[in-house]
Amino acid sequence: MASRSQAVVSQQQRGGAVPAGKQKANAAADGKNRRALGDIGNLVNVRVVEGKQEPQINRPITRRFGAQLLAKAQAAEAAATAANKKPVATQPDAAAGRGGAKPPKKAVIKSKKEKITKEEKIIVISPDKNEESKQASCSRSSRKKITALTSVLTARSKAACGLLTDKPKDLMIDIDSADTEDQLAVVDYVEDIYTFYKSAEQSSRPHDYMGAQVEINAKMRAILADWLIEVHHKFELTPETLYLTFHIIDRYLSMETVLRIELQLVGVSAMLIASKYEEIWAPEVNDFICISDRAYTREQILGMEKAILDRLEWNLTVPTPYVFLVRFLKAAASCHRDEEMERMVFFFAELALVEYSMALHSPSMVAAASVYAARCTLKKTPLWTETLKRHTGFTERQLLDCTQTLVNSHAVAPKGKLKVVYKKYCGEQFGAVALQQPATELVKEMMKAGK
Repeated sequence: MASRSQAVVSQQQRGGAVPAGKQKANAAADGKNRRALGDIGNLVNVRVVEGKQEPQINRPITRRFGAQLLAKAQAAEAAATAANKKPVATQPDAAAGRGGAKPPKKAVIKSKKEKITKEEKIIVISPDKNEESKQASCSRSSRKKITALTSVLTARSKAACGLLTDKPKDLMIDIDSADTEDQLAVVDYVEDIYTFYKSAEQSSRPHDYMGAQVEINAKMRAILADWLIEVHHKFELTPETLYLTFHIIDRYLSMETVLRIELQLVGVSAMLIASKYEEIWAPEVNDFICISDRAYTREQILGMEKAILDRLEWNLTVPTPYVFLVRFLKAAASCHRDEEMERMVFFFAELALVEYSMALHSPSMVAAASVYAARCTLKKTPLWTETLKRHTGFTERQLLDCTQTLVNSHAVAPKGKLKVVYKKYCGEQFGAVALQQPATELVKEMMKAGK
């Protein structure tokens, strides 16, 4: 095609005439071949390869230039292999083997450099590097857990010399582990229940009311308490009824002034209310009339019952010492039930009902002091464990005052006038725990050491 066009040009330059038939034939041939020349010739400005535009091709690749490209590609491949990278192989020979002109040297070198830098960036952010960083971090974290031999030897020497102030504590015992299958024990909620009891006991505590009373005093209250404990024992009522009875009495006396002649009436009516609240078969009004030697009529007992309920606003759902006694005994027994310990604790708890000073303390304090006094009397070792401290919320020092009051009551009970509690717990039914030697000396020593 190129020779034909050159012949036509040379003839025109020489001034030779070209026949008309040949001119038409040449024009037709040029018209047919222009499209092909436009596709493969050097007149194409832009080529699209895989969606990217290549620079204009205006210079062929010589054998020397192809060798240079090959050398550059081999150097890049060697550098990538040295850095544990995967280079993309370039094929300059294939590009050189194509027909037609090729891009200039600078443009090709630039494109190769761009490809190499892109490959290097991709290879740097590789999963292998992430794995290496993870392994390095794991090794660093594992090193932190290693304890140096010097620190171990130093700790041992301090322990040997008695320089350590933090002594190892007793292990906490899960007192509810044996009741996980008992639905009535509500193991999942028992801790929340007693947390609520500890907060509720503060709002329902009676205050010191003897100074406001005109005709009654602490001794009269002790006589009433001694008699009510005997009535409760004769009627064979539940322990919950006894403790709720005294709670009702103390709350009502802290709100109302009561005459001396009405004090026993208040006690009888309070036990009637507590029996209706706690018992399945509560005693009738006539039973209380008979037990009080007909000192009051039916109308008087029912009238006082109504007055007490109105004054207390019918609020009888309160935590009494018995609620805490059950829980604290469980913490004291820990692994096995100790019947002697239980009887001794209830002996001190009923002695606390007779003492007016004990009514001014919170029910949880009275229950914890009863447990502590029982452990002192029975010489349990240790006297106060970490489990008891956790579940009661009291330390030994906090319980010493109440414990001293209970132990002194135990010491004077055999010779005192109010012997109902002492005689009750001297019987075989309660294991004769009241006959134990009072822990007066032990408590005195602890009081001196505490001060």
